[in-house]
Amino acid sequence: MMKKNKNRQGDRVIVIAIILVLCSGLAHAFWNLFTKTSNNKIVFLWSIHIVSFVLLLPYFVIEVAQASIPLQGYLLILLSMAFQMAYFLLLPYVYSHGDMSQVYPIMRGTGALLVPLFSVWVYRESMSAAGWVGVGCIVAGMFALGGFLGKERRSAAALRGITPALLVGLCITGYVMTDKMVLHYISPVSLIEVSNIAYAIVLTPTVIRAGSKLKEEWRANARTILLGTFLSPGSYLLFLFAVQMAPLSHLAPIREISTVFGAMLGVLLLKEAGGARRIALSAVITTGVIMIGLWGNP
Repeated sequence: MMKKNKNRQGDRVIVIAIILVLCSGLAHAFWNLFTKTSNNKIVFLWSIHIVSFVLLLPYFVIEVAQASIPLQGYLLILLSMAFQMAYFLLLPYVYSHGDMSQVYPIMRGTGALLVPLFSVWVYRESMSAAGWVGVGCIVAGMFALGGFLGKERRSAAALRGITPALLVGLCITGYVMTDKMVLHYISPVSLIEVSNIAYAIVLTPTVIRAGSKLKEEWRANARTILLGTFLSPGSYLLFLFAVQMAPLSHLAPIREISTVFGAMLGVLLLKEAGGARRIALSAVITTGVIMIGLWGNP
């Protein structure tokens, strides 16, 4: 009886973790939509994170001052910041040179493939055969959705457009894998502030040089900036809470349901081409998410 109760309790925790990740994916798709539709993408990204940076800074300073973080912990925090900084340096470029419904799946698909592979290797996690089939469905659907598998994507010009999106995916893999270890030393809220600090370091010099463009961006997109202020850090915060409840190898691919949301938003709101095909491929990704959620445990 006790074993059954423990199993039921464990199942409930996993369900809660999956719900958090699904909400994380939806929030992630929306703030990326706002970024895609902004006028100056670097100014927009800086704006949505600077408010969170100011609000969370006192909490972060107090926690770090009270915690006994070893040298290894600080090195991991710096490594996470490095991946986040590279991510935000590349992201504006990617969105300036491609449709959201194309580059977004490639960025997220790279992480969806690599994070489970590295998690099984580094963290000794496990996944069932059905779970790996689900990962395969997600990755194949995402790369097809991004046009990576099409003949038109094999030219040198096409590869130049795809390469930055792949590099963003590598950055995502890097900071997600690192953050799993950083959570041993600081809370998810403080880890969000680590990301904010990284973004501020990278983006502030460009925003200063932008001058009047900051006011212009706020004048044009104040509403989406304020929404992004909560959705961007909130999206990753939900994922970090979930990571403390269930294996990273299961949750990272499920979070890529955000690609389905992103493709739908790109087709329905931005009127991007290939709507029927992209919706069909989104169904393949959703199937993979369901397989991992229901049958991912070995």
